[in-house]
Amino acid sequence: MIKKIISALALMLVFVSAAAQSEKSDRPMLTPDQKLRMATALIQSYYVEDVDGQKMADEAIIAMLKTLDPHSSYSDPEETKELTQPLEGKFSGIGIQFNAATDTVYVIQTIAGGPSEKVGIRPGDRIIQADDSIIAGRKLPNSAILKILRGEKGSKVNLKVKRGGQPELIDFVVVRDDIPIHSVDAAYMANDSTGYIRVSRFAEDTADEVAEAVDRLRAKGMKNLMLDLQDNGGGYLGAAVELASQFLSKGDPVVFTKGLHSQPAYYNLDKDGNLRDLKVVVLVNQYSASASEILSGALQDNDRGLIVGRRTFGKGLVQRPFPFPDGSMIRLTTARYYTPSGRSIQKHYEKGQGEEYMLDLLNRYKSGELWSADSIKLDESLRYETLRNHRPVYGGGGVMPDVFVPVDTTYFSPYYRDLMAKGVLNQFCLSYVDANRSKLLKSWPDEDAFSAGFEVSDDMEHKLIAAGEKEGIEFNEEQWQRSRPYVLALIKGLLARDLYEDSSVFRFLNPLLPEYQEALRLINDTPRYQSILRGVK
Repeated sequence: MIKKIISALALMLVFVSAAAQSEKSDRPMLTPDQKLRMATALIQSYYVEDVDGQKMADEAIIAMLKTLDPHSSYSDPEETKELTQPLEGKFSGIGIQFNAATDTVYVIQTIAGGPSEKVGIRPGDRIIQADDSIIAGRKLPNSAILKILRGEKGSKVNLKVKRGGQPELIDFVVVRDDIPIHSVDAAYMANDSTGYIRVSRFAEDTADEVAEAVDRLRAKGMKNLMLDLQDNGGGYLGAAVELASQFLSKGDPVVFTKGLHSQPAYYNLDKDGNLRDLKVVVLVNQYSASASEILSGALQDNDRGLIVGRRTFGKGLVQRPFPFPDGSMIRLTTARYYTPSGRSIQKHYEKGQGEEYMLDLLNRYKSGELWSADSIKLDESLRYETLRNHRPVYGGGGVMPDVFVPVDTTYFSPYYRDLMAKGVLNQFCLSYVDANRSKLLKSWPDEDAFSAGFEVSDDMEHKLIAAGEKEGIEFNEEQWQRSRPYVLALIKGLLARDLYEDSSVFRFLNPLLPEYQEALRLINDTPRYQSILRGVK
């Protein structure tokens, strides 16, 4: 008690001293650090109830960071572990990366092959409720959200999800599982000379995984490469630089960073890359961000390859981790990165307006940008040129593709959505393989044979529809016919993934997707490829 009185008297003396000095000058006499310490001391000494000092400090840090940019963040020890695991090893859960800074769980990325992806959850979805726990509107810390979403392998969680401008919530049933962490989700030959590699994140081993995939495909005759970065939310800057350098020549710039309190850092190559002989097309979309944009921007600015798809996310800020001894961490934006031509692709944001920033993708949807390149407003003041062929490129909001491909909703229907969301389609495929594995492998011992010979039978279609009806999904003939080609390809892909390898599903679905079709046509049409690369469209 005596110590508390002495502390309070000392605090009063500080106030009296500050007040006396303020009479002599109109300028405030307290530094920000002094003011924060005094506020903390006041609360601890005079507040009507006991105060959790650790919680108060955490929330103060979070509040301070919210006044900065949308990507600076604080994580407690448990959250820090969760954030680093997807780039380092393996974890269990529903298989999403999320941001909760806007008072709701915003899905940044689904882990390829993970539980959420299997039922059809997409980047941009907002999780409103998990089982009986309301998540939206409660300002829950990440640790509390993780406790709700995580659980034992095999356990189920019922999610209610808000998607885009759709008025109703979508119900998903997700079965928790161990989530394997790989960077390369698929690698196969699209035709006799063209390979396809899908990279879902930039982690410690990304460049090595891609190199291994390239070696396998070269052995099969690969001369052209389609590098798929769609839905790739980024990761380590160093991994993006390492992979980009494999396509470039000695002396080529990859990226450079600048910050107020750090010296500019330039990443230029000191040797030739090993993949310079490959013709390259990179597939991107509105969810391709950060490290994906570094790689895309480096190849585009050096006139080394063509970008196909839609305008990328627009994250040009570099976060540096600052760990605390207790395991918590601040990821603070310390610099901006710039593509070789000098452009910053960071989209506009207002400090402290994180929610509006996160709604950018929804605004793109509303503006029509996802369907028409003409809806994209280019700022001529941010016009730059590529380094060799002097093609125009633009900063200020993502990497603009060289060839635009609109979003395709041809196969989507509420009926298909419900089959996916309630896990009917995935469970149907799992049960079919379990009951017929030996017979399937005897008839089709490898994926190539399966691809050429297996067809989804009428009986399988009827059983899938019946399985949906058991789950309360009313059959709709028009919607079924609309989604049927995609559903049949997905069934074939899911069966092949269980029988052969994880990448099988991409092999069967990709040929239906317009981005893939355009990239394959472009990379095999050398005159057109070269003319676009020279800036002649």
